[in-house]
Amino acid sequence: MENGVKKIKIAVNGGIGFGAKLNPKQLVTISKYMNEDEELELTTLQQLIIEISEDKKEEIIEEFQKVGLACYPVGNFVKSLRTCNFCKGEIEEGMPVAKELNRRIAGKAVPFTLKVAYTGCPIGCGEPMLSDIGVMKIKDHYNLYVGGKAKGKDAEVGSLLMENLTPEELYDAVEKIIAMYSEMGKKRETFYKFLKRIGKEQLISNIVEME
Repeated sequence: MENGVKKIKIAVNGGIGFGAKLNPKQLVTISKYMNEDEELELTTLQQLIIEISEDKKEEIIEEFQKVGLACYPVGNFVKSLRTCNFCKGEIEEGMPVAKELNRRIAGKAVPFTLKVAYTGCPIGCGEPMLSDIGVMKIKDHYNLYVGGKAKGKDAEVGSLLMENLTPEELYDAVEKIIAMYSEMGKKRETFYKFLKRIGKEQLISNIVEME
């Protein structure tokens, strides 16, 4: 709380596009709500964390959105999609699918911070194999990976859960996985631990049952 004004944190970025970029207008807009002694936190999830006045939250977010900034809640939510830089073009690298997937899942409440990554080709610049849920575009279809863990002595790459998915099948599967985690996950249980507890077989079984 500053001068009697309660502040909250929000995460912002330039949305899903050709690389993680901000333009001058977006930078100026963000700086309007920062004091000279404040710092802007850049996360590994391609987000900037900024503190804003709670009583002006809606007004500030609307201003941010007008200049093309995407805004997300901070805490135990599905984070905005971590992506590659879409090096070969919008259609070939599947950017429309990445944008739609992000629209459907980002900001959903979960037991613990959930990281979802997307890459437009097998090179994997978006690091899908190191995220809780990873998507890799293979030609005209999508492979879905789960259980990646980037940190700790028990770090490991994710394993293939489903392959050759259409965009609609991909959206459906990811949304069902997140719904299961939200319903069945214990408080502050990471997705990695959740998956170890229930197993891939039950995950797949529940996806099929929810159809």
